[in-house]
Amino acid sequence: MTPLIAPNRAASESTFADLGIRPEIVRALSEKGIEHPFAIQELTLPLALTGDDLIGQARTGMGKTFAFGVPLLQRITTPGADRPLNGIPRALIVVPTRELCLQVHGDLATAAKYLSADEGRPLSVVSIYGGRPYEPQVEALRAGADVVVGTPGRLLDLAQQGHLQLGGLSVLVLDEADEMLDLGFLPDIERILRQIPDVRQSMLFSATMPDPIITLARTFMNQPTHIRAEAPHSSAVHDSTKQYVYRAHALDKVELISRVLQARGRGATMIFTRTKRTAQKVADELAERGFAVGAVHGDLGQIAREKALKAFRTGGIDVLVATDVAARGIDIDDITHVINYQIPEDEQAYVHRIGRTGRAGKTGIAVTLVDWDDLARWTMIDKALGLSCPDPAETYSNSPHLYVELDIPTGTQGSVGTARKAPAKRAASESRNGDQPAPQRNTDRQRRRTRGGKAATGHPAAGVNGQAEGEAPAADAPSGDGARPARRRRRRPRKSAGATATAN
Repeated sequence: MTPLIAPNRAASESTFADLGIRPEIVRALSEKGIEHPFAIQELTLPLALTGDDLIGQARTGMGKTFAFGVPLLQRITTPGADRPLNGIPRALIVVPTRELCLQVHGDLATAAKYLSADEGRPLSVVSIYGGRPYEPQVEALRAGADVVVGTPGRLLDLAQQGHLQLGGLSVLVLDEADEMLDLGFLPDIERILRQIPDVRQSMLFSATMPDPIITLARTFMNQPTHIRAEAPHSSAVHDSTKQYVYRAHALDKVELISRVLQARGRGATMIFTRTKRTAQKVADELAERGFAVGAVHGDLGQIAREKALKAFRTGGIDVLVATDVAARGIDIDDITHVINYQIPEDEQAYVHRIGRTGRAGKTGIAVTLVDWDDLARWTMIDKALGLSCPDPAETYSNSPHLYVELDIPTGTQGSVGTARKAPAKRAASESRNGDQPAPQRNTDRQRRRTRGGKAATGHPAAGVNGQAEGEAPAADAPSGDGARPARRRRRRPRKSAGATATAN
């Protein structure tokens, strides 16, 4: 497949109306300030509107969602379409992560605001993803779903249970296909493909195009056109993103990024880690330093993750610490800084991380901190992307060049005021679907070890409920069903002086 290449520019001078898009969609997009298509959209729309299969390739933040979403909505709502809009899904968009599912659902719902289905009802766009109870999603499908956006696992579950009907599909989209392969979703995708009609339009979108993606495309697409929205020699990362790489000591990283977060012009910022535990640890430490910070990682319940993302989008917090699970699902044009607290596993993950900034033609800053132990991995990433920085400068929180390069005011300290409430530590306190928090441990009851009748700490031996003998019980001591019954200590009879033990 020889790709068609569109010039790499933020947006064209033409409008969606010029490309033949329905007035209802044009109006909905215009209300959100979206009037001119990006390069990937301008080249994709004419082909997609005719029903051709296509592969769209563009870097993160270049408008892939509307590149497939706008023609998808127009085709299924065109009078005389081959299948009616009777509440059985007509279009399916498969995405790798919950966060991306919510973002794509929001974009499609925005574009479909003024579209109608059969009998004059509003066009229905439904999101299906794990980590949430089944019942509301089942009810949404029963009420009628014209377009479904979902993650592979939950889609298959509902399809096998008979709640999701896939036999009426006329359009299928795989979004962020490279990420789905990385996460091991290929078997699930193949099972979904076996349940949908052979006669359909298929679209595949991805930021990168490794060989497995090409192989997948050949198995389920019909002579697809490959569209790439940049020149072949262009960098995989945004030209508008300034990249700074520093060799940093693990014990100084939080101090260092505390200074970076106080740089002039710093707005919404994402900090990436490789592990869930590190993400929560960094978020907690930054909160203690007074920063408005939240966390998104796999150990948090879905409700906690959605709350953090909502606060980040609405400005309730301006720092979000995340693992790569969130790298594909946050579509915010105003992120000014991305900080790699830990370097990613490979160059593709690096591209997706720093693609959170420098979006939609805006500029951004990416800061990467490299541990001494990660120098070999960083060298491979640097070589693969041609960044020309194989040996980053050794940098600490008080290094002068850090302040100069990132425009940090002289004298900046590692905190910005009083400690804030730490982000939700719900890795264990929320159930997987985020419904009920786990019961909190009772901190009033204390357990003391005793030696020879004396407390190990040197205090009098503890009595019932952790009270020292002779003390009144605490007013908030546990009682009722949740209280553990007191254990009476058996007293051994004292032997009189000179008494001897006899065998029974």
